Amino acid sequence: MTETTRSPTEALQITAATADPALLDLPWELPLEDWPARYLAALPRGISRHVVRFVRVSGNVLAIKEIAAEPAQREYALLRLLRRLDLPVVEPVGIVSGRGSYDGYPMEPALVTRHLQFSLPYRALFSQSLRTDTATRLVDALAVLLVRVHLAGFYWGDVSLSNTLFRRDAGAFAAYLVDAETGEFHDTLSPGQREYDLELARMNIAGELLDLQAGGILDESTDPLLVSDVITERYHSLWTELTVPESFERGDRWRVDARIRRLNDLGFDVGELTIATDVDGTSVQIEPKVVDAGHHSRRLLRLTGIDAGENQARRLLNDLDTYRAATGRQADDEEFVAHDWVREQFEPVVRAVPRDMRGKLEPAEVYHEVLEHRWYLSEQRGHDVGLMEAVRSYVGGVLVFKPDEESILGVDTMEMPVVADEV
Repeated sequence: MTETTRSPTEALQITAATADPALLDLPWELPLEDWPARYLAALPRGISRHVVRFVRVSGNVLAIKEIAAEPAQREYALLRLLRRLDLPVVEPVGIVSGRGSYDGYPMEPALVTRHLQFSLPYRALFSQSLRTDTATRLVDALAVLLVRVHLAGFYWGDVSLSNTLFRRDAGAFAAYLVDAETGEFHDTLSPGQREYDLELARMNIAGELLDLQAGGILDESTDPLLVSDVITERYHSLWTELTVPESFERGDRWRVDARIRRLNDLGFDVGELTIATDVDGTSVQIEPKVVDAGHHSRRLLRLTGIDAGENQARRLLNDLDTYRAATGRQADDEEFVAHDWVREQFEPVVRAVPRDMRGKLEPAEVYHEVLEHRWYLSEQRGHDVGLMEAVRSYVGGVLVFKPDEESILGVDTMEMPVVADEV
């Protein structure tokens, strides 16, 4: 804990695992909404019941939220626990309390989290209109996130698009929990707790999409209620795949492997299976006991050191397999082949992106989009287009027109039309 006197009557306290002394240079004696522009980073803000600002500190972008003392402590502890469980949430940095103005007026504490690079609130994922398929993909990503936290015994209590950040993940999206203020941890969640959380999600999403539609942002052909129903359908199908036992005849043992493959395709590893036969031994029941997400991401990280989203990792691993076959190295050690793939394929593509464009998309997403662009060029021209030729075409014809998603976007979603309060 770091402490310094900021006013005649108040002592500023920063509670953090590793407090950055540079935090003390921020104007904590001012209400957050009055902080001078020189301290702020122009990041897109979602809609929140609290005042939130982004600032640059020691080369990092931090999100600062004014919130009462007890909820701040509670949310900070929940976010730390969620992070320790390796769940997709923002990283908590600390709590700043004891704030007071120079005239002695007390102010609420501030919860500080680290901004998730290349992430965006849902309202900033479009410039003029949100298409139905994009809205559906966001809801689909939120359903996966909800299943993951429920498996860990976490009741969210305020599931919504507004309380989530999204990162592009090879044509899909990955969702990250931002607001844990209403959350609770249990050993396991009852069906009633899960269904109530899911119903809250469905209602909140419907309201958020109706608000966008009223503001002329959502495509008129989109039915917000039908899109909001996607989270219920996706959640139930994924939960069933992960937790419900499956029975089959003894001669169909291939279905054990098929079940594992389906789970892997959904991005989950099977750490343990319970396999039992009935009394006469004619049928087998399989139940996944320990499941975790990130199967492809962990494999890619182990082989290459590249930290990517699950869909990105799946795409890059497919390209690695293609490279292995094209070079006739199926019999070689996988790690050696992966090292050469990084050196000969991945790194040249990343280096080919001009420095002033490297904040537009993260490297794994750039590589995925280059592969997509190469496929379209090859189909269009009727012959295989080389990787570096595809990179040059992509950078000059596609990437140059994309907005930066790393940090500074210059888009403030608070300025977008809002018809109803979303949170």
